Amino acid sequence: MPKATSDAKLLIQSLGKAYAATPTNLKIIDLYVVFAVATALTQVVYMGIVGSFPFNSFLSGILSCIGTAVLAVCLRIQVNKDNKEFKDLPPERAFADFVLCNLVLHLVIMNFLG
Repeated sequence: MPKATSDAKLLIQSLGKAYAATPTNLKIIDLYVVFAVATALTQVVYMGIVGSFPFNSFLSGILSCIGTAVLAVCLRIQVNKDNKEFKDLPPERAFADFVLCNLVLHLVIMNFLG
């Protein structure tokens, strides 16, 4: 069993070293994704404790958080300089796509609320 523990420690250390080389703008997007997912989890826990009386509101909140996180991951993929697939796409265009898609997402969610 100690070998598995040392392997896990080595894996975490190597991931930490690799993530330290990540550019700051990607780390900010990662933080935004973590915040969106944590907000969704908080809403699920709240629903489990209190109840889900306005179920449309619960679904809208969850879909908003998860949708925003997915769009942020797409932004991260497009802005990443190491990704050769989007090398011709300027970061301003990727951010404009992110903002426009977020606007459409939240318009749909507001419509779902009723």
